Amino acid sequence: MSGALRDGVVRFDKPVGPTSHDMVAIARRELGIRKVGHSGTLDPFASGLLLLCLGPSTRLAEYLSDLPKEYSARARLGVSTTTADPEGEVVGTSDAWESLVEGQIDSALQEFVGETDQMPPAFSAKKVGGERAYRLARRGEDVSLAAASVSVYRIALDAVDLPFIDFTVLCSTGTYVRGIARDVGEQLRVGAHLTELRRVAIGPFQVEGAVLPGRLGDAEAVRAAWIPPLEAVAHLPLLQDPSEETVIRLRRGQGVPIAGLGVPEGDEGGEVAVVCGERLVAIAVRDGDQVRPRKVFPLE
Repeated sequence: MSGALRDGVVRFDKPVGPTSHDMVAIARRELGIRKVGHSGTLDPFASGLLLLCLGPSTRLAEYLSDLPKEYSARARLGVSTTTADPEGEVVGTSDAWESLVEGQIDSALQEFVGETDQMPPAFSAKKVGGERAYRLARRGEDVSLAAASVSVYRIALDAVDLPFIDFTVLCSTGTYVRGIARDVGEQLRVGAHLTELRRVAIGPFQVEGAVLPGRLGDAEAVRAAWIPPLEAVAHLPLLQDPSEETVIRLRRGQGVPIAGLGVPEGDEGGEVAVVCGERLVAIAVRDGDQVRPRKVFPLE
């Protein structure tokens, strides 16, 4: 892989089956790069957009993780599972879905639009006492998880073919779409679980045109799905072309006075991307009357 494609982000279309960690291992091998990470885990049964961060851009993963995510999902009404997805054991069934109509289903879905406290599934990567919840659940131990505040910006009911429903969700990071399926089933008093899940977008980045499985070694395919570091943080306020002295101080880990820098207004602790030409050189944070470097990136 050319040097130009060793620092940035690749849009990858994860298949059903492997874990996100599996895909990172495959990417390291096929790209010939040791430093590979990802932004936003997809469960093994899920497919779709996985942003692979390469080289120094692995340090941008947290900024991509915070972006809204869009999913296309299918749920099966009338069957509840331990995991709220197809990989769990069936714990309840009901034929009451036969009397449901589309309007009822849509109304139940819309109940979850907005800010809400969502209970994570017991089989999740949330930590309980320092251990992953799914490990405790697999051992048959009681899992006590706290509800997490999430935002669901939009839910659209796309199709109804009972007992299956297809819907699209635009939501904040940390939202469990299988949790939505579970809760909709409870709302309708029939139970439900997610049978299919595909992530179609993370912020402005779409799955269309993403690198397909087995193509990570193809430089042209990677180039077509490439996101330069600066584009990956385009949602952050920009400090464009500061003075050479400012860049030197930031790269040395020193703060610089905010006055006269032209930094967009923002909250205390807010972050800005420091850019020289088309090159991301640092992520800095507002600290009183100064801007201090949080992450510094290579110039070459």
